[in-house]
Amino acid sequence: MTNDSDHFPPRILIVDDQQSMCEMLVDTLSPNGFEVQWKTQAIAALGLLKELAFDVVLTDLKMPDMNGIEFCQEVNRNHPELPVVVMTAFGSLEAAVSAIRAGAFDFVTKPLDMDLLDIALERAVKQARLQQEVRQLKTSLDVGVNFGKLIGKSPPMQELYRQLSQVAAVDTTVLITGESGSGKELAAQSVHQHSKRRDKPFVAINCAALPESLMESELFGHVAGAFTGADQDHEGLLVRANGGTLFLDEIGEMSASMQPKLLRALEANCVRPVGGTDEIPFDARIVAATNRDLETAVEAGTFREDLFYRINVVPIHLPPLRQRSSDILILAQFFVKMFSEKANVEVKEITEGVAQRLLDYHWPGNVRELRNTMERAVTLSDGKRLRIEDLPESIRNYQSRTMVIASDKPEELRSLEEVEKRYILHVLDTVDGNRTLASKILGLDRKTLYRKLIRYEQTNT
Repeated sequence: MTNDSDHFPPRILIVDDQQSMCEMLVDTLSPNGFEVQWKTQAIAALGLLKELAFDVVLTDLKMPDMNGIEFCQEVNRNHPELPVVVMTAFGSLEAAVSAIRAGAFDFVTKPLDMDLLDIALERAVKQARLQQEVRQLKTSLDVGVNFGKLIGKSPPMQELYRQLSQVAAVDTTVLITGESGSGKELAAQSVHQHSKRRDKPFVAINCAALPESLMESELFGHVAGAFTGADQDHEGLLVRANGGTLFLDEIGEMSASMQPKLLRALEANCVRPVGGTDEIPFDARIVAATNRDLETAVEAGTFREDLFYRINVVPIHLPPLRQRSSDILILAQFFVKMFSEKANVEVKEITEGVAQRLLDYHWPGNVRELRNTMERAVTLSDGKRLRIEDLPESIRNYQSRTMVIASDKPEELRSLEEVEKRYILHVLDTVDGNRTLASKILGLDRKTLYRKLIRYEQTNT
């Protein structure tokens, strides 16, 4: 039995009139990660369900005080969210069907195949906890699971909140790293909002969006007549952010010729506008962000080492969405509520089927992709509840991609190059994109790994 690290061990209640069967199941299931209690009478089991919370009930069909069908009906009536797995004699299909009709989640046949029983119980626990998570979505949003505009209650996000809170209290330069769509600008805004500069401007610029000539003018400003079209003086963003925070997004894309100019400005705390002769002092906190591995870029000669050390005073890494799966439904419900209110429609609920699809998907575009997905679902939905049909086809039909190596089917085998590629990407994903650590695990030097990743990116375009 594999458990979600965010939950306690699954608790199971066994109901069977044979004490020896209950004890055998305890001995078998406890080592598999279950916390087990048992009763030999259905009436006593119903009483225990009023006192304690369980993830799943495993019951026999034939009991003296109440048969399994009646027991399933009682559990379903009083605890509709609690799945019941029934044990029935081999070949008694009619009894199993009756149990399912009475509200049982699944059935297993006697004599028990313990592997099949473990699978059935794991499915039941997964279903119960999914139902519980869907029910708690609104409550989770109401009690507060955020830091600034960042949302999530998973351990990686709690650690991120701790780091952001610490760094916000001191006036130092921060470098935020993370995959595209993971929320780097929201993290930068959170640092600003929790700092002593919160009442001053938060100014952002995307270093990948402007050509070098405009970038210099935007950052440093220009004087009238500095170039064609410069009809009046223009204040640069470094000065405009005076007293506040300047967010340099995608700083890894800044041109090589702009990097020393920025470094000088940061070291001197003053700028010289384009075409000007006088230097203007500024006092702005710098928060930079990138989805690139700047250490590798330094080694490749595309990013200045001195600028890297100047901005990498306090590094903070944002976890990708796939590494904080317990936040997916919280974020999804937040976006559903936001877009429903924006469209002035009734707030839509996420069904269990939709929730399961969202949890199964790998979210390469991170929170940004999830946001767009929920906006699309709310827009296309014609009812109060979101349907699986409202999701994009890529999410509806997603199946986890696995690599089959030991197979006797030629169509399932892959080339050595494909195996290498997938393994390298798997290692990178496992170490959260840390190419230095990945190169050590793979036994490759960083430059070789860098060249391979460049080739993979080219083949995917």
